Amino acid sequence: MSIKKQYFKTKPEVKVTLSLPAEAAPQANEVFVAGDFNNWNENGTKMRRLKSGDFKADLKLEPGREYQFRYNIDGERWENDWEADKYVPSGIATEDNSVIVL
Repeated sequence: MSIKKQYFKTKPEVKVTLSLPAEAAPQANEVFVAGDFNNWNENGTKMRRLKSGDFKADLKLEPGREYQFRYNIDGERWENDWEADKYVPSGIATEDNSVIVL
């Protein structure tokens, strides 16, 4: 898993690329990213499957903020990003949310 951030000098946004490796979801048919940036819509941001089997999604987010998110794998399992900037309690059971700090 990885998070890449690309800051722009001329735009008030950051391009964030989220990657979920094939080994994190080897049998997955589809993966979505749900978080603060899409009102936690479980099917809001679909990740595209690469030939390698990895999943990837690009987001445009406002800088100077923190965004909580998680991966929704086949609508059955939730996964955090192993390389998130930090983790915070989700308020649901003992689960944590991944956090991107921009």
